[in-house]
Amino acid sequence: MILDRLRICYPAKELVPMELVQAREVKVFPARWKIIISKLEQIASLLSDLSSHPFFSKNALCKEQLQAVSETLNGAIELADSCLKEKFEGKLKMQSDIDALLGKLNMNLRDIRLLIKTSVLDEATLPLSSVCSSSEFGTAAHSHIKEVLAWLQIEHLESKHKAVDILIQVVKVDEKSVLSVMGRSNVTALVRLLAATSPRIREKARTVICSLAESGNCKSWLVSESVLPPLIRLIESDSMFGREKETISLQRLLMTEETTRAIVEHGGILPLLEICHIGDYVSHAKAACTLRNIPTVPKIRQILAKEGIIKGMINLLGYEILLGSKE
Repeated sequence: MILDRLRICYPAKELVPMELVQAREVKVFPARWKIIISKLEQIASLLSDLSSHPFFSKNALCKEQLQAVSETLNGAIELADSCLKEKFEGKLKMQSDIDALLGKLNMNLRDIRLLIKTSVLDEATLPLSSVCSSSEFGTAAHSHIKEVLAWLQIEHLESKHKAVDILIQVVKVDEKSVLSVMGRSNVTALVRLLAATSPRIREKARTVICSLAESGNCKSWLVSESVLPPLIRLIESDSMFGREKETISLQRLLMTEETTRAIVEHGGILPLLEICHIGDYVSHAKAACTLRNIPTVPKIRQILAKEGIIKGMINLLGYEILLGSKE
């Protein structure tokens, strides 16, 4: 087992001291390279902690992260070599490259700390691709929920895609299993995905978050992790089916005066009113129910009146969907 650990960690552990020697010899951009040296020293310490873990050599997350660290270090060695020889296209270009390297080092540090902090290292795990392709998908996914949730927090987009795909499937058949191991940091990671540049990952994250909101679980975490602004933006831009799901989520999240105020302040009224005008009967009902509950907070009724909620609700009376009747 010790030999296995050395084989996995050897490239990264070998590269760190090499890069430290180079970085300490660089004379240009001294402030930036001083920060890089500090980051490299932290990585060396964390790699030592990581390699001492009992399941280190059998954990897919460890292997993936060590590969990511090795790639970053190889890039750092190339940059240091260019700086030592002072052969680069221009100062601004090199400054930009160094800043990009610092970003990667920060990401590596964050991900390694995450692995050490979470309990996913307490067991041997399959690669995420194996969980996705397993013929017994349900069993494999259920037994690796903790790992799947950890992948959400790792800064690797393709892994996030796969992790959310698995979560969507597991939540459909056994939501309780996911909720039993889900922590606040997992909710935070999902909320952040709503602002991802990839439309696909945003859509997948929306599906999981709406399921969590509709179930009534994790409501306080979702709100405290600022799910409302991106959820409202999605209502404005999503398809009618998506809008219906997000409207239900907003309705479930109406817990306190602070939540209600946040929905109003982040522009949630106008898109809900728009759904009341252009949506189908079901969408009308969901949006109307959400709007009906918002005015119960006295302090924001004046704001709602300015947004046009009175006219919108009067129009809905003709559809007999507000409170189920015209009364």
